[in-house]
Order: sequence, then structure tokens, then C-alpha cells
Amino acid sequence: MEFPQQQKPAGDGKITYPPGVKEITDKISNDEMVKRLKMVVKTYMDMDQDSEEEKQQYLALALHLASEFFLRNPNKDVRLLVACCLADIFRIYAPEAPYTSHDKLKDIFLFITRQLKGLEDTKSPQFNRYFYLLENLAWVKSYNICFELEDCNEIFIQLFKTLFSVINNSHNQKVQMHMIDLMSSIIMEGDGVTQELLDTILINLIPAHKNLNKQAYDLAKTLLKRTVQTIETCIANFFNQVLVMGKSSVSDLSEHVFDLIQELFTIDPMLLTSVMPQLEFKLKSNDGEERLAVVRLLAKLFGAKDSELASQNRPLWQCFLGRFNDIHVPVRLECVKFASHCLMNHPDLAKDLTEYLKVRSHDPEEAIRHDVIVTIINAGKKDLNLVNDQLLGFVRERTLDKRWRVRKEAMMGLAQLFKKYCLHYEAGKESAQKISWIKDKLLHIYYQNSIDDKLLVEKIFAQYMVPHSLDTEEKMKCLYYLYACLDTNAVKALNEMWKCQNMLRSLVKELLDLHKLPVSEANNTAMFGKLMSIAKNLPDAGKAQDFMKRFNQVLGEDEKLRVQLEMLISPTCSCKQAEICVREITRKLTFPKQPTNPFLEMVKFLLERIAPVHIDSEAISALVKLLNKSIEGTADDDEEGVTPDTAIRSGLELLKVLSFTHPTAFHSAETYESLLQCLKMEDEKVAEAAIQIFRNTGQKIETELQQIRSTLIPVLHQKAKRGTPHQAKQAVHCIHAIFNNKEVQLAQIFEPLSRSLNADVPEQLITPLVSLGHISMLAPDQFASPMKSIVANFIVKDLLMNDRSVGNKNGKLWTTDEEVSPEVLAKVQAIKLLVRWLLGMKNNQSKSANSTLRLLSAMLVSEGDLTEQKKISKSDMSRLRLAAGGAIMKLAQEPCYHDIITPEQFQLCGLVINDECYQVRQIYAQKLHLALAKLMLPLEYLAVFALCAKDPVKERRAHARQCLLKNISVRREYIKQNPLAQEKLVSLLPEYVVPYMIHLLAHDPDFTKPHEYEQLKDIKECLWFMLEVLMTKNENNSHAFLRKMVENIKQTKDAQCPEDAKANEKLYIVCDVALFVIANKSTACHLDSPKDPILPSKFFIVQDKDFKNDKEYLSTEMRQMLLTGKPKPAPVLGAVNKPLTVPGRRIFTKTTTGSDTASNTSTNSSTINKNSNSNAVTETSAQENNENPLNQHEVGKKEEPSQNVSPDGDSAASPVKRRGRQAKSAAAAPAEKEVAPAAASRGRKRAADPNPSVDSINIKMSKQQQQQNDEGTKRQIDLQRWPRVSVEKDKESGSLERRQGEL
Repeated sequence: MEFPQQQKPAGDGKITYPPGVKEITDKISNDEMVKRLKMVVKTYMDMDQDSEEEKQQYLALALHLASEFFLRNPNKDVRLLVACCLADIFRIYAPEAPYTSHDKLKDIFLFITRQLKGLEDTKSPQFNRYFYLLENLAWVKSYNICFELEDCNEIFIQLFKTLFSVINNSHNQKVQMHMIDLMSSIIMEGDGVTQELLDTILINLIPAHKNLNKQAYDLAKTLLKRTVQTIETCIANFFNQVLVMGKSSVSDLSEHVFDLIQELFTIDPMLLTSVMPQLEFKLKSNDGEERLAVVRLLAKLFGAKDSELASQNRPLWQCFLGRFNDIHVPVRLECVKFASHCLMNHPDLAKDLTEYLKVRSHDPEEAIRHDVIVTIINAGKKDLNLVNDQLLGFVRERTLDKRWRVRKEAMMGLAQLFKKYCLHYEAGKESAQKISWIKDKLLHIYYQNSIDDKLLVEKIFAQYMVPHSLDTEEKMKCLYYLYACLDTNAVKALNEMWKCQNMLRSLVKELLDLHKLPVSEANNTAMFGKLMSIAKNLPDAGKAQDFMKRFNQVLGEDEKLRVQLEMLISPTCSCKQAEICVREITRKLTFPKQPTNPFLEMVKFLLERIAPVHIDSEAISALVKLLNKSIEGTADDDEEGVTPDTAIRSGLELLKVLSFTHPTAFHSAETYESLLQCLKMEDEKVAEAAIQIFRNTGQKIETELQQIRSTLIPVLHQKAKRGTPHQAKQAVHCIHAIFNNKEVQLAQIFEPLSRSLNADVPEQLITPLVSLGHISMLAPDQFASPMKSIVANFIVKDLLMNDRSVGNKNGKLWTTDEEVSPEVLAKVQAIKLLVRWLLGMKNNQSKSANSTLRLLSAMLVSEGDLTEQKKISKSDMSRLRLAAGGAIMKLAQEPCYHDIITPEQFQLCGLVINDECYQVRQIYAQKLHLALAKLMLPLEYLAVFALCAKDPVKERRAHARQCLLKNISVRREYIKQNPLAQEKLVSLLPEYVVPYMIHLLAHDPDFTKPHEYEQLKDIKECLWFMLEVLMTKNENNSHAFLRKMVENIKQTKDAQCPEDAKANEKLYIVCDVALFVIANKSTACHLDSPKDPILPSKFFIVQDKDFKNDKEYLSTEMRQMLLTGKPKPAPVLGAVNKPLTVPGRRIFTKTTTGSDTASNTSTNSSTINKNSNSNAVTETSAQENNENPLNQHEVGKKEEPSQNVSPDGDSAASPVKRRGRQAKSAAAAPAEKEVAPAAASRGRKRAADPNPSVDSINIKMSKQQQQQNDEGTKRQIDLQRWPRVSVEKDKESGSLERRQGEL
């Protein structure tokens, strides 16, 4: 804009005033001046641009009003009126202002700007004039004249500052609109916005200023929206200099760039079109704190509710996601926190976030894993559809996190989701179904070892799964259908939870009973033991012990407290009474002046565990009513997602479990009437559970409920005679438990059953055998003698020693229970009857136990086919072997029978754990573990687990190791908690298992060539399988104790065959291998032993002091091979000496995957070609015991006279199968001439070798040996094993080696 030449006023500079206005000079008063100026203002207001004559007339006045006299007048009213006049003058004379001097214009606009400050006070009498001034300036865009001024920026800055400072909440929308118009015209019509002017706008967006003047923020926000197209370039330039070029000095706002970006993005993302790529650059900065600041900013931008930044700028989004893997922990933490808002505001981005959250859920930082859970749970609580199954899966995984804080957050989060969506159905049944797994998962955590986990599961169950705050009927309905929907493991966990709580109640009751006794040393010792047991069930065992001692002291001093606690644990305590008791006990222990009371918190933990918050008599009645509705078909079973049959069965199971923990709550005629109805139902499980409930709770039926008694007795008799085996067992036990005339009742069952036994109808034999067995066990004085004749004449002679039917010859080693023949099921029950009969007698005066043990041993030796008529199928034989092994194990739990079990019988029993059938090994190992964990089996049976090192299935070996760890832990804890156990260390201390293990391995049927590497390697693996667990810690110098024990064994003789030099040599060799293992795994084993070990005389004979065995039985070369492995043979030798495959031997590969159960069909089911140039046998990945036997493909098969192997794997010359597992060395070595002392033939085929080496399969045979094979030289029998494969001469002569065993 070009300024016109100076306009000259008319009349040679004389000032013309409007009519009625006198001259305005400094001679008049302020009031008079104001009066005259008002008239001037009125004149200019009425003028318009077309009034050329008036414009010329009042030009001099216009110039006069811009004089210093007016611009610097001290009176604000004068200044205001002058400013209004000047604004009108610019309007009237537009576009050519009457002022031509740049300095004068600058002074005028600065003057007008200063007057705009009057807008601040809306209540001022002059506010309307100030508003008029603003309106005039905005409408005319008067400030645009300043663009041609060199220092116009100063004017604009002053104007913007003024407007932003005066705006407030008392202004109406018009004021803000005019301000916007005024400022936007300057921005949009100028050549650009300087940094200083931009700062005056942006400073109002900074949080500190924003909070001080919200109206200024809104003004800046509106201004930026209006001018976005123009100002965007200036903003981009500013951020470019600060972010990319690092010129923080360009503006005082440089340190607030991230706050500004966030605000600008909120106002209009278009303002940052050019800035976003610069942020991508900053995300890759080397400065962790800088990356953190950018991440925080972008988290807000991406997470904003209506933000479309992620879809509009994918490269930036991907770059941001990359920061989830940032090396800087705070950056990863910030990313995880952002994910919560993002999931809630942008569900469409969940897919992108899932993979990154998965990685962060395994972050090494605890805080990050914790926040991942919080992120997912918060989103899920807002709307379950916001989190996919994968995200919930991450939370599920973290319930097993190594850190308690993370586990707790995950468990509590899942519990909250369950309560919201599954209990209250806040999002419908579809959402409830989506997370139905939560209930099972939370209860599974009860299996964890940590007491904190168990306590939290109990809390979650009481507050979220079955809230105790509900009324009884609603609470029991919740429990009833929850129990019906749980999986098997969750049900077991819930049952275990109630069992633990009941056990803790019993401990507290025993403690209170001790308080009633007189003070004594023995009483104090017993009390201390109870306190230690209680403390183990509370968190932080160390503190718990101290607090429980203190609590016990308080109990001793406060009788009222004891009364409250006794009432709390009373069987008749109701849930409401429990709440009152807990409240009273807590009140007594509360100290008002103590803000935190850890002692009280610990006592609360105890009270929460023992208080009956769910189950009382009223609750049981409510459960029974629900059960009745299910039976009648009037319940809401289908609505709750369970079938009526499932509801009935699970309801009875629930009542059965509660009958153990709360028996008193069942005692009502109504409850028992309902249970009698269940007894008459066709469902076998339902009736069985009902009988067991009567057994657990019916002690007062005979005295108080005669009608129930008269109805119950005939039903129990019928179940004992013709019910299922489980029903019969429970019926017999029920009669024995609740009736006073039990002898009469049992006799009425025993006599007709004993007379009706008929082996020709095995289907009708199973239930009578079960009933008779349990009757003889429960009432031995009455029925032991009658049973003896039944056992001798029927059980052994007629049933066990006869095979009436021919089994299925499909080659399977295991079948389902339904496929087992009735005859074999009857034989299994017959074996169990023998054991129950003996357990009832608890003596061996009639030598019946010896005969039974010989019978069971013969069963194992014959592989389950006692008669050896080959009528029984392989799967049925597996069942009988399992029954026989389990029977010996059961008898060993009774001291009088354990003493008569011979070492040979013990070894036969132990070898069942190496059975060729996977299921036999599995079930047997579980039975062995449970009996040992309860300290019911002698310590020697723990040695059997050492044989599991030879199991070909990885999972079985892993399970065996866990069993060892558990059993050793139980024994150590028992010794620690029971001072009297010190006197029985020989039978309790885990280290004392080593002599039994050494003896067992020395008599291993595989251990035939004690100087062969492969066999010694197996012995070493078995030894280390046990020793590794025992030597985890060197407590009390136990390593030296182990060494001393093994050294002492070397100075004894084998009690099983003391005069057999070979047997003793094998024992000493195993000792040397054990010493070798101990010495290589421990540096402390050579120290002095703390005690002199005691060896079991049943297995070892101590020699005279003159006897000294210092011979080294392992060569240096063998020691080196055991340490490093056998060196591979040179290739040239391998080519010259072609290997020969062991006849009848099947190659197995040790598997490591989940399908690690190779086929369990007969190990001799396929022929193996010894002369194949490639691998003759291809091992498939078939499951063990699958439907089809393992297929083996032979390549280049060539028959040889010395290797006529039938498809069944038997030698063509001998129908007698090999017993015991084949040695890993050359099984067909006929040169064995040694004959062991007379002993029982060794039993079972073992599981196949998992990973035989070439040397263990292929051997080089001498010409002499080959000739012996060709001539058919008869082999000598190693009496430690069943006869080996016969040779061709046996085939020709037809002679067979037969077992001559006394049964």
C-alpha cells in the first residue's frame, strides 16, 4: 500500500469543528474536553465514505486529533474518545488514511491498541465505547494499513498480546468474534507470521497459560482454526527449527514443543501436516529421554478419542509401534500405558497392538508386565469386545508369572471380568461364554506351591466367583451351577481348597483344646507344633510364626477371645454367626493409635481361611432344594448352560465333598429324604455319591432318624449285593460307619454272596468280590476265617488259576475299561480281595501272606498269564501285571507284611515301573508316588523311581523326577517338623534310599555284562536320576554321608546271594559307578561324614573287620568313557566289520516331543533285518498304545537260518517268551555259562530302550560264536532273568525250559 501525499486542510490549516463544538485546546477542563469530544465522535460516527465534502471539511480536525496532545493525554476518557474518532477517521477515509507519516501511524495504532485494554472491564460505563472501537477496527480491518510499516510487527504483537490479555469469561460471543476478525485479517492478508507474533498466539496453548485464562485459549484455538491454511507453514517452520535443526533459541516456547503439538493436533490436525514426519525422526533419537517425550506426545495423539492419525499417517504409526521394543524401560512402559486408551478409543487398532503387547507381556521388567495386564483388564472392564482372545490369553499366561505382584494383578483382573460378565451377565451370555475359561483357570492356580497364590484364590472365590455377600439361596445357586461347569482339574482344586480350610480349622481346634489342659512342658511342645503347622498355611512363614506365637499368647490371656474363636470353628457355626465372630475378634485385636497393624492383618488371613463364609445348615438345605428341582425338571439348568443330568451328578458330587468338610450341616430329615431319592436313580454315579454322603454324615441316623434308617438299610444291602463295584464298596463302608449292629448287617450280606460265587459267570462276580473284600477288611475278627476257605478253594484255585475264555489277539497292550474281558476284571478284583483280606487280619500267623506274595510274584514272572496257556490277550495281561504290582505295593504298606517281602519280590514289584505298556508304567508310578508321599510305603520303594531313567518317554521321566522331588521334600519337611522323627532317620531320611537303589540296580535284569560300557552307562543314568535330586543341596554335609554310605556297601556282601561271586561283583561295580558319579558332581564329598550310615541287613551282610574290599572295579578307560561318552569308531573299521543286528530286538528312538509315547504293541511284534545296508527299521511317530501297532518297513530283507524270528517276535524254536527286559548289549550271546544261585525268575519285559547306540544293537560276533549258533548249542539260563531266546537245536528236539514255581 502506498501512502498518498500529505493532504492539506481547507482554509489554510484552520480547524473546522462540527456545529456546536467549540475549539478543543489544552486550556479547557477535562470535563469540557470530554463533552466536546463526544460531539466530535458523534459527528464522525454519522459520516460515511461518500461524504466527500465533510471529509475535506474535517480533515484538519482529523490531523489535530492525532497530535501528541491527544495521544498522550492523561485522561482515559479523552483517550477513549480520541481513539474512537481515529477509528472512524480510518473508516471514513479508507482506503487512504489522512496520515502519511510512518512514525505517526505507528504512534496512532499503538495508541489505539492501548485503548483496547479497556475491553477487560465489561461493567465499566465506557465499555460500549470500547466495544464500538473494537468493532470498528475489525470491520474496517484498519490495522492492515500497518503492513507497509517497517516495524509493523511490533504493532501486531502489541495488539495480539492486548487482545489475549483482556479476553475473559464476561465477554459475549460478539467480542470474541470481532477480536478473531481483527487478528485473522492480519494473519491472512499479511506476507507471513513472524516467530514473535506466532509465539503470542501459541503461548496461550501451553498448559500453564491455558489454566490461567481459558478464554484466551479458546480465542487462540478459534483463531488457529480460522487461519489454518495460512499459519500452517509458519508453524511447520517453527517446529522444523526446534525439532530437526535443534535451534531452541528461536523461541521461548521451544521447551514446550510437545505440549504445543498436542494442543495444535487437538485444535486441527491440519496445522501439523508438515510436522508429523519430523516426529518420526525424533522417535529414532539416540537420547532416551527425548524418545520418551515424543512417545508420550504421540500416545496422546494416537489415543485421542476422535483421532485418525494412525490411519492417516501409517509410517508414523508403525514407527511408534516400534517403540514398544525400545531399549529404554520408561519408553516401553509409556507405550504399554498408551495401549489402554488406544484399545478403548480405537478398537480397530487392537490387531496392530496385540503382537507388541504379547512381547511386552514377557518383558524382563516387572512393572511393564504388570502394566500390560492393567491395560488389557481396564479395556475389558469398559467393554469386553475391546479385547480379543489373544489379549486375554496374555493375562492368562501372567497368572503364572514369577513375580507375585504381576500374578496378583492378573488373577484379580480376571476375577473382576468374571464377576462382571459371567456372574452379572452385563454383556449377555455370548460375552460370558467368551470368558467362561476364567473360572477354571483361577482355580487351577490353587495347584501352585506359593501360599500367597492359594490365599488369593480363596479370596477370589469368596468375593468374585461365589460372593459371600449374597443371600443364601442366591449364593448356593451360584455355587451349584459353578461346580457343574468346572473342568475336572478345577473341581479337584476347589475340593482341595475346602479340604485345606477344614484342615486348618482342625489345627485351630486342637490348639484351643490344648489351652484347656494344664500347663506343662509336653503341652507347650505340642502347642508349638500346632502353631508352626498353622503358620505354614499363612503368608510369609517367618513373620507368621512370630505373629501366631503372639496370637497364642493373647488367646491364653483372653478367655472371651477363645470363646469367640471356638464358636467360629464350631461345626454348627452359621455364616452369619461367623461374620459376627470375625468382627468381634478383629475388634479385640485392633489398636486405634496404630495406623498399620501387621499382626492384625496376619490374624485376619487366618480368620478368612477358617471362617465358614459359604457353607452352613441353611446352605446345605438350599443346595438340596436345587438338587430336587433338577431331579424334578423344574430348575433353570438349561438357562445356566448345563443339562439336568450334569446338574444332578455334579450337585451330588458337590454335596459329597461338603459331607467331608461340613458333615454336621447335613443332619436333617429333609436332606436325607432327598438323598434317598437319589439312591433310587438309575445314574450309577449319583447313587454312589449319595451312599458316600450317608457314610460321611449319618452317624446320628440310627438314634435320631429311625424312619430314614429303616428305609436306608434295604437299599444298602441291595447295592452291596447287586450294585456297581463302587456302590458296593461304599454301601459296605456306610453300614460299618453308621449302624451299631454292623456285624449282623454285614453277615446278612456276606453269607449269601459267599454261597453264590460262580467263576463261570464272571460278569456277576465282580460286585460280590468287592463287597466280600471290604467286609473282610472292615470286620476281620468275624469274617477272616470264613474267607480263608473262599480264598483257597475259589479265589486261587477256581478263579485265578483257570482261564475260561480266550482273549482278543489284536496285539494291543492296553484297551479301554469297557473292552476288558469280564473274566480279567473278576481276576483283578480277586487280587484286590486277597489284599483286603490280609490287610484286615494284619498278621501272618497262617502264612497266608507268604502264599499270596508267591502268587503275585508268579503273576509278574508270567507277565500276567499265570496259567501260561496263552489264552489271555496282551491288554488283559497288562491289567493283571498292574494289579499284581499294585497288590504287593499295598501289602508293603502294612509293617507285618513288609517284613516278609523278599528282596526278589521287591525287585519284581519295582520292575513294573519299566513295564512295556505305557499305561501300566503311568498308573503304577502314580500309585507309588501317592503312597510314598503319605509316608505309607517304606523308604526302599522310593528307589524304584531310579529305574524311570530308562523310560523311553520323556514325559514319564519328567513325571518321575517331579515325584522324587515331592517325596524327598515331604520327608525332609516331616523330619524338620517332628522332633521324634530323629529316632527313625533310617526309615525317613531320603539319603537312606541309596543302599536300596544300589541293590536294586545290581539285580537289574539288564545288568548282565557288568564290564560293558552300554550297561554301565545305563546304571550311571539311573544312579544320577536319583542322586541329582538328593544332591541339590549339601545340607549337613550330606554329600560326604552319601560317599561314606556307598563305601560301606563295598565292605559288605549281597544278602540276597552272599556266596555268588558274580552277584557281589555286580554290587561292587554299581558302588564304584555311584562313587564315580558322586565324586564328579560334588567337591565336598571327600570331607568327613557327619554320621556313620546304617545299612539294611535285609539286603547287605556286614563282614568281619578283617574283610577289606579296596579293589577298583572300573578301569581308567571306562571311567573316561562314562565321563565323556564312548568314542565313535573309525569309518574304515565300520566298513570292514559289518554290524550284525541282535535277533528279535526292536530299535526305539528316545522321543522328546509331546507325542512322546511310541507304540506300545509288543516289543517283539516285527522282524528286524540285520543285513540291511540302510536303516532297516523306520520308527514312526505313532502314539504309544494307539489303535494300530507300529509299522516297521524293512528294506532289502534277507532270511538267515540263525535268525528265524516269527512275526510275534518269538524264536521259531521256542514258544516260551523271554521274561525281563532284554540287555542292551548283545542279547544273543550264547557264551554265558554262569549260573546264578536259585532265585525267582525275573519278571516283566521292560519298556523299549529309548535311544540305543549302534554298539548296543549291532555287535561283531566271532566265528566261534557264529558256529555255536549254527550248531544250536543250548544256552544256560541266567536265573536272575526269564529264559532267553532258544536256539535251533531246541526247535529240533522240541524241549522247552519251563518254570517250576510253587504258588
